[in-house]
Amino acid sequence: MFSLNESNRFMVFFNAVDLRKEIEYLCVFVRMYSMVPSDGSVYEFLNCDRTRMKLLHWERGCYVIFYKRMERGRIRRTVFRTNAGCGFRLMRRDETVLLVEGIAGSARRRKRFDFQ
Repeated sequence: MFSLNESNRFMVFFNAVDLRKEIEYLCVFVRMYSMVPSDGSVYEFLNCDRTRMKLLHWERGCYVIFYKRMERGRIRRTVFRTNAGCGFRLMRRDETVLLVEGIAGSARRRKRFDFQ
């Protein structure tokens, strides 16, 4: 399913983003924090309801977007808590895979969806 591997760096954006916009809009957020969107890292963005997610990745001369829309539940808010309040946070690949699959990483018994 996932063509992303351990060598990629996964960066998650703390604030909600309007995911109706296209690639250039997402690249603006990456550039605002002095990062380069075409450096091979994977940048993760969520909407304000935490029911949709986009992953932006540069791969062999073009951008690739992975889009996830959850039918039920939402992604936990605790994933995005930080002291800084805005910007990007480095995330491990296994955390990203669990996030994309809709599984809470901190739960003892992992549920498919987090109802809040």
